[in-house]
Amino acid sequence: MSSPSGFLTDEQRKLMRSFSQGRDIPEEKKFVRTVSHGQHAMPDLAGSPETREKSGAKLVSVSSGEVKRDRHSHSGKCGRPKKGGGGGKGTWGKVLTADNDLELDRNDPNYDSEEEPYQLVAAPALQSLEEYKGKVVSLIEEYFAAGDVASMATDLSNLESPNYHHHFVKKLISMAMDHHDKEKEMASVLLSALYADVLKPEQLAKGFTNLLESVEDLVLDIPEAVDILAIFLARAVVDDILPPAFLSKTRKLLVDGSQGLVVVQKAEKSYLSAPHHAEIIERKWGGSTHTTVAEVQAKIVTLLKEYVESGDKAEACRCIRELNVPFFHHEVVKKALVLAMEEPAAEGKLWSLLIETAEEGLITSSQMSKGFTRISDSIHDLALDIPQAKDKLESFTSKAVEEGWVSAPFSRAVVSELGAGTVGIQEARAFKANATNIIQEYFLSSDISEVITSLEDLAAPDYHAAFVKRLILLALDRKNREKEMASVLVSELYAEVISIASIARAYTLLLQSAEDTSLDIPDAANQLSLFLARAVVDDILAPLHLDEISEQLVEGSLGREIVRMAQSMLSARHAGERILRC
Repeated sequence: MSSPSGFLTDEQRKLMRSFSQGRDIPEEKKFVRTVSHGQHAMPDLAGSPETREKSGAKLVSVSSGEVKRDRHSHSGKCGRPKKGGGGGKGTWGKVLTADNDLELDRNDPNYDSEEEPYQLVAAPALQSLEEYKGKVVSLIEEYFAAGDVASMATDLSNLESPNYHHHFVKKLISMAMDHHDKEKEMASVLLSALYADVLKPEQLAKGFTNLLESVEDLVLDIPEAVDILAIFLARAVVDDILPPAFLSKTRKLLVDGSQGLVVVQKAEKSYLSAPHHAEIIERKWGGSTHTTVAEVQAKIVTLLKEYVESGDKAEACRCIRELNVPFFHHEVVKKALVLAMEEPAAEGKLWSLLIETAEEGLITSSQMSKGFTRISDSIHDLALDIPQAKDKLESFTSKAVEEGWVSAPFSRAVVSELGAGTVGIQEARAFKANATNIIQEYFLSSDISEVITSLEDLAAPDYHAAFVKRLILLALDRKNREKEMASVLVSELYAEVISIASIARAYTLLLQSAEDTSLDIPDAANQLSLFLARAVVDDILAPLHLDEISEQLVEGSLGREIVRMAQSMLSARHAGERILRC
């Protein structure tokens, strides 16, 4: 029986007492059952082995004087290691387990998609080189037929294969070599137009290198290939799309005695070393036509006279289009105005023809404005042969403003010049002609001392403002090299040769006619702002001069906007260094 006050029966108490006195325990008593009561385990020494076995207690054999406790789990769960010995939740995993072997849980708050294993995704294959070459040939043939540079640039970009563009350069020149001078000139113009924006410099250089390496093959089909390719090479240098260093670098790559080496040597010695080589090379192929300028002028006069007789505007437009000299359409405008002055009866027909060509887009607004500018420059000579020339020009200019061909400031300048009379006009025109020659010689030779000597020999300080204006205008229509040379020359002439007042006056005149200049040179506003800012950086003009120049310009005019652009450039951080590098 169990004692109500304890956990042991009387029999168990006796056994415990025997343990303490060191007496032997009967054999049948040498079994212990561990009984759990909460967290305490007590030995159960009562009952028979059968009873204890039926009760499900675990029997543990013990020796005399000790009780062995069972250390195995009674939870009923398997104690074998899980996950191949990797442990369960909350463990550190297997020994030498790498992080990338773990499976990512996308529901984990710390899940990072970048930890997912990489998968190779199939991408569509780019067009092959043969496909590119086939497309390029058709584009070049279309360009030679239409002469549309903008369309060619778009189509070439749409091919989306810039790494193949060196093949385009090679194919364009090789195809042009087998055509007339017109196509050769068109090829050079296209390369210059596509340079940097579509054709990367390295692709252009690689195209020329490939051509030089294959001259032997070209000569088999085109006997004069060496001379033609030398002109293309020299033209690329003149147009600043290939650096002069390209020739020396390429010479080292070519095999001694090869035809490519002959081409490089011919380009250097026969073309680039000659006096006035730039103008000679640019006129080598006649400017998009193998006919001379005099021949084109004669054709223009003929078609205008035939139109006056027939009155067929469609036929006249067709003849103008067939001339294929869109860059020379200003001559059509000038000749038409002169003929209208000479034959008052034909004035209405000729003016109607100009309106028709403008509406069709046959003669652009830039060419139209340039034609009026040219006739304005020669009006005093025309007045000697045509007494009513000045009155007619004033009338024509007013009508041109209404048509939107020329700007109102240009019209006012023409009227002002016509009202000034002939006093000093011949002298001014002679100075402008001399100044143009001096500037062109300077661009070729870079000899500043020669320019100073020539200006001193002219002894016309009153026209120094006209010289600076002419210098910058000629530089605007040329490469960055000539623009830098113009800025350097103005800096050298400042104070000792040309006064600050003349330079400020020159910039004022340039800004007053900025609208007209931008018709011929679309980027004129940006370039003039750089020239103006450069003059301040070079300490030729003070910042205060910009405000004084702006006050002389019409409110809302392009000239004032150019001054504002220059002031904005100068207010930027490190403005001096940036402007000097432009």
